[in-house]
Amino acid sequence: MATSLTLGLQCCRCERASHDDAGARYYPFSLFSRLPVPFVTTLHGRLDLPEHHPTFETFSSVPVISVSDAQRLPLQQANWVGTVHHGMPRDLLVPQIKSQTYLAFLGRISPEKGLESAIRIACECAIPLKIAAKVDKADADYFAQKICPQLTHKDVDYLGEIKDEDKSDFLSGALGLLVPIDWPEPFGLVLIEAMACGTPVIAFNRGSVSEIVTNGLTGFIVESEPEAVAAVGKLSSLSRAAIRQQFEERFTADRMASDYTRLYRNLIDPRSRPAFRNAAARDPINCPVNGFPASVQREAGRRTKVPVRPKHVMRLPK
Repeated sequence: MATSLTLGLQCCRCERASHDDAGARYYPFSLFSRLPVPFVTTLHGRLDLPEHHPTFETFSSVPVISVSDAQRLPLQQANWVGTVHHGMPRDLLVPQIKSQTYLAFLGRISPEKGLESAIRIACECAIPLKIAAKVDKADADYFAQKICPQLTHKDVDYLGEIKDEDKSDFLSGALGLLVPIDWPEPFGLVLIEAMACGTPVIAFNRGSVSEIVTNGLTGFIVESEPEAVAAVGKLSSLSRAAIRQQFEERFTADRMASDYTRLYRNLIDPRSRPAFRNAAARDPINCPVNGFPASVQREAGRRTKVPVRPKHVMRLPK
């Protein structure tokens, strides 16, 4: 976050735009809102938690970018200026010539990622399942209690976490990638990692899945485990070359950079700058934020028990 703040101060001197890349940290909002420079923040995390709402009620004019349209739904009062889907270097992962003999699970092991469902789906299909996933410390108990007992099955193979250089081989050897998530995931990178290798995906219809997976072309979007089992039988009907082509057209880093460049140009255009920009240049302490001068907001905060800003947002200087 310190890097983003430094960038913002440097940009203030050269009249360019600042881009803050945040998960769920909003510290720059108070400072950047009072600087005479356009700025934008990309939000990467889930936004369906109640602690996000006070921040965006206070900083309703702060421009933000989503990584999927689905990510925006719980926080529609935010000042969304665009959606930029993630992208990857074109040749980071590439298809390998291999026989496809198993189903794959890739990423992280936690309750919301749905590995228990993936195991049941693979066992119902009588197809081996290979699991390449990490276990965070917070999920160690879940792994020990819920997952480890199922790893004794002869067709379930736990490989642990794998590196990027091993993913092409792992995904190319899979009949399909199982993504039975049970949470509104803003953007599942494993979906486009599979597409880069030409590997079809079977994913539960949660979060941004329907924006990433084209049903019947790059995989199948399902609502339940029985539907996923049925979809496994249709994986061979999909063209792995066409799946790779979809990745190249929609999810490369070049496309992502082009989308960001377009948004930056819009923000730098003087006609699109927020009204408080000129006020910030004249009086960076008391410029309007969310329609009220900072001094008024501080006084309101002293008169009420509920703070005007969440405690995790940088407070204006007195």
